[in-house]
Amino acid sequence: MTTPVTVAGKVFLIFYGLLGCAATILFFNLFLERIITLLAVVMKAVRERRIRNSGLLPPGIRHDFSAYSLPGWKPSVYHVMLILGLSAITISCCASAMYTPVEGWAYLDSLYFCFVTFSTIGFGDFVSSQSDAYKYQSLYRVANFFFMLMGVCCIYSLFNVISIVIKQVLNWILEKMSCLFLPALQ
Repeated sequence: MTTPVTVAGKVFLIFYGLLGCAATILFFNLFLERIITLLAVVMKAVRERRIRNSGLLPPGIRHDFSAYSLPGWKPSVYHVMLILGLSAITISCCASAMYTPVEGWAYLDSLYFCFVTFSTIGFGDFVSSQSDAYKYQSLYRVANFFFMLMGVCCIYSLFNVISIVIKQVLNWILEKMSCLFLPALQ
């Protein structure tokens, strides 16, 4: 493992970490926004196709679907959470299928590695790409990079959406509690 040893290296790491972590959060938030925009475009396209195919419009009359702006098509936070969760599971399962034979880990250990890595917990008890020689080493390193990038994007975005759901649940609980206690205080 590479770590800074000198004072200058440690000071540089602190400043680099501040900028790097902020830029990473920005990148993941932009990734989540793009996922939400993609879902809105798909939902709008499906709705337009249903209207055209349903026969609700008289023949020969065209409907101007451009009147529906995209912001009105924001998907539910629960749909986004479901899609991100399924994406994270799919990426983790595929990555684990790669890590198991290449790294020689059990499949469950590979799944554990994926979660710990994708969530950036990073205990270090399992580390990929540590062998000097792999069969198809270049391909493995590219696939490893791809899985880690996509896994981190999906898991971080999923955490972000889960935090929104937790906030909604807490606000709902507080609202219910205030309804119970406000009449007693008056």
